[in-house]
Amino acid sequence: MPGIDECLTEAMTLPGARGASLVDWTSGLALGTAGESPVGDHETTAAETAELARSAAEFDTFLATDDDAGGTGGAGGAEKDGGPPVEDLIVTTRAGYHVLRFVETSFDSSVFLHLWLDRDTGNLALARMRLRDIAEKLVLG
Repeated sequence: MPGIDECLTEAMTLPGARGASLVDWTSGLALGTAGESPVGDHETTAAETAELARSAAEFDTFLATDDDAGGTGGAGGAEKDGGPPVEDLIVTTRAGYHVLRFVETSFDSSVFLHLWLDRDTGNLALARMRLRDIAEKLVLG
């Protein structure tokens, strides 16, 4: 089972990958990084993406409803299985894509993978599928 460094290395093999990190959205700290940072500093990037992730994970608008498969609805930022209510976020900029994939963990599920892709050479659909696979096999210990 791969750890943080192995998962980030795998994420960097995706077409157009410029940078990757594993971030705790509660604290805004990067738990691991690879490649470049969009602002030149991985800690700043982690703090800024954590704000976005925290908003998506905690706002009622993004919570699953009773009509959604597996969802419970209501406030609180997590479904009844303990996982984050949002699977991933995609932010498109003029130069690239930012994919934030929430990672389910055995503890509080407050981490996500952030992949920064070049817009011209990145494959957004492939990145989304591969990040899902990477997140599922990531071992945090």
